[in-house]
Amino acid sequence: MSAPRNEVATRSSRANEMLLSAYAQHLSTQPRRTREAYLRDIGVLKALAGKAALTSLSPATLRRLLSELHARGLAARSLARTLSGWRAFYRFALEHVPSLKEDPCAGLKAPRSRRRLPSALSPDEAVQLVAIDGADPLAVRDRALFELAYSSGLRLSELSGLDVGSIDLATGEVRVWGKGSKERIVPVGAPARDAIRAWLQLRGSLLVKEPSALFLSRSGRRLGPRAIERRLSYWAAKRGLNQHVHPHMLRHSFASHLLQSSGDLRAVQEMLGHASIASTQVYTHLDFQYLAKVYDQAHPRARKKS
Repeated sequence: MSAPRNEVATRSSRANEMLLSAYAQHLSTQPRRTREAYLRDIGVLKALAGKAALTSLSPATLRRLLSELHARGLAARSLARTLSGWRAFYRFALEHVPSLKEDPCAGLKAPRSRRRLPSALSPDEAVQLVAIDGADPLAVRDRALFELAYSSGLRLSELSGLDVGSIDLATGEVRVWGKGSKERIVPVGAPARDAIRAWLQLRGSLLVKEPSALFLSRSGRRLGPRAIERRLSYWAAKRGLNQHVHPHMLRHSFASHLLQSSGDLRAVQEMLGHASIASTQVYTHLDFQYLAKVYDQAHPRARKKS
């Protein structure tokens, strides 16, 4: 005869408590927040499993429990973290429970997080930002810096790492070293070339301590990434942009505006230096958002009737 249901539930409860106690002891050497997060994740699983032994749960059951959490409104990122906690627990259980032969988390995947769209300036905002006036060497430098960032979609590290010899004003090209030390050549627009010429004429007025660096600080050394971020934030406020502007936003603006004008995703991929077209496709969503906004404002059938 099989054991009464209450007796089975009691044994499962005891087994769970013993295993969880051992697991908590196992986590005692982990940082406090890591330990608390893992115990919280397995506590969620225990509550969902009810009276069942945690080591008896099948992959199908765990998949159903994840779906239940998703239905309750748990975000994809939180689900991924919870599943990571479950995996850690079952890795421990596999080593300490002889009856557990396979990891029930194997093959389970949490729902994908919705990819956050990068922030981009409008074309008018981008022009407003880069049109810096003034004959001060640092203002001239900053205009050249931002014109180039917007003209060619360079990463922050690429901007900072540029040498004088990296840019050919005659051909309108800049040579950069991107991620993975991959070299690429990107076109430079006329306004950026004019701004760089103006900067090169004044560059020698600074105390040049790093002759190879294209963009120099007041002290004559290569302008670093953090300094570029600070200067961009300063000029964004001074130019009347009511939002935080960071260097990558100019790269996003370059990509989305170029895609709006050309529709050539492959060319944008090449100029951004993306290894995969999938990384560039996010800008098609920005492009669609722009078109949808234009539609909502201009199309007579999009306007709500009062």
